[in-house]
Amino acid sequence: MPQIVVLPHATLCPEGAVIEAQKGKTVCDTLLEHDIEIEHACEKSCACTTCHVVVREGFESLNEAEEKEEDLLDMAWGLEAQSRLSCQAVVGDEDLVIEIPKYTINQVSENH
Repeated sequence: MPQIVVLPHATLCPEGAVIEAQKGKTVCDTLLEHDIEIEHACEKSCACTTCHVVVREGFESLNEAEEKEEDLLDMAWGLEAQSRLSCQAVVGDEDLVIEIPKYTINQVSENH
């Protein structure tokens, strides 16, 4: 069973975490099931960027991003080449190391 290593995030997961992941389940659902309350404002319908994560290891093992996800990612705060919307990223066979960005686009808007 693959694992997801969550790098420390100041509010959502201060100590970081290592969690068991079920192949075929989204990264977002896996995080939520393990009490890592990643934001998901659109209720996981691929209509926002609040569940954006950066996949530091294991990116190639995820399902391929569809065009709608790629278009939305262009609006994500802190976008990187290995960014995914966690509600669309389906766990494969390999372990993952993910980083939850410090802000979401919602938080950036609220603070400025």
